[in-house]
Amino acid sequence: MKYRVLIEQDEDGIFVAEVPSLPGCVSQGKTREEAVMNVREAMVAYTESLKKHNEPVPPSISEEIIEL
Repeated sequence: MKYRVLIEQDEDGIFVAEVPSLPGCVSQGKTREEAVMNVREAMVAYTESLKKHNEPVPPSISEEIIEL
């Protein structure tokens, strides 16, 4: 499944990754790569918890990226 992840660097230089489709699914890392790895783990745990509690899992996104 694919979900949009927003990554921003905070004032302390830490990268914060948030998944808007999964409310409260946020992680961080010292590097962008670490933040992505950490949020991927958080996403897996989040969706597994939804399934365990018979909650609906938000649908995967489908989008195109077009460069000019």
